[in-house]
Amino acid sequence: MSHKFKLGQRVRRARLGYAEAKTDVGDVFEIVRLVPEDQTGEPFYRIKSGTGERAVREGEITLAP
Repeated sequence: MSHKFKLGQRVRRARLGYAEAKTDVGDVFEIVRLVPEDQTGEPFYRIKSGTGERAVREGEITLAP
């Protein structure tokens, strides 16, 4: 599986459940690094905003408008 998103694209974290409701779901992040797939075959990304940087799976983010 290849990466769906590209470096520099702006994304938001998808709301995946109750635990996500209190996190940074509304924040816009920029993709700063493409990370290789894990054992499940799902690509990872490093995303960055004014509040910091984090690693997320492809299924956890959506393209920001």
